[in-house]
Amino acid sequence: MSENKERIKKIKWVVLFICLICFLAIAEDVLEDEIFNADISFYNFLSEHVISDSLTPIVKVITNFGGIVCLVILAILSFVIIKNKKIGLTIIGNLGISAFLNYILKIILQRPRPTGYRLIEETGYSFPSGHSMASMAFYGFFIYLVYKNVKNKYAKWGLITVLSLLIISIGLSRVYLGVHYLSDVLGGFLVTISYLIIYIQLIKDFIFEK
Repeated sequence: MSENKERIKKIKWVVLFICLICFLAIAEDVLEDEIFNADISFYNFLSEHVISDSLTPIVKVITNFGGIVCLVILAILSFVIIKNKKIGLTIIGNLGISAFLNYILKIILQRPRPTGYRLIEETGYSFPSGHSMASMAFYGFFIYLVYKNVKNKYAKWGLITVLSLLIISIGLSRVYLGVHYLSDVLGGFLVTISYLIIYIQLIKDFIFEK
């Protein structure tokens, strides 16, 4: 059992390192404007094959699940409902830290948002996507909690699958709605995975202490 835990721990740090390196590579390409053509190509693909009047209202609903209002409400509800208040505190703390990290990264990189094909209005800088970071941090942390606490394997992996699809859908919704580039979403996901691994490592003994 201890050998298995050590192996999992090593894998986590490898994943952290890979995600961080990939994020830095994308950030460099963003600064050098080397990824713009790929971003536009992906949006053009969505425009030609996916975007439609019937789908857009659904996507607008999906994107709200990664918005600050929805996530704050869910965080407060989680604190009220979950008996272990330490878990509730770490859920709220996680949301606050990820929002602050996104703010700092956007100020440093200052990438303008896409213009000319927005289906909704947004302000502020583009890279990395705030919705992508917030959804990966919030729902990703819930994936960890489900993995640790849900005993029924069908319920566990069902919830993990639903939460994972929600995270991906929120990220793609930002590109669909024309307020982010694909690289903004990928960058947000990658840096938040790295952050989450560190955050969970720091708080796991606090919330699961006997």
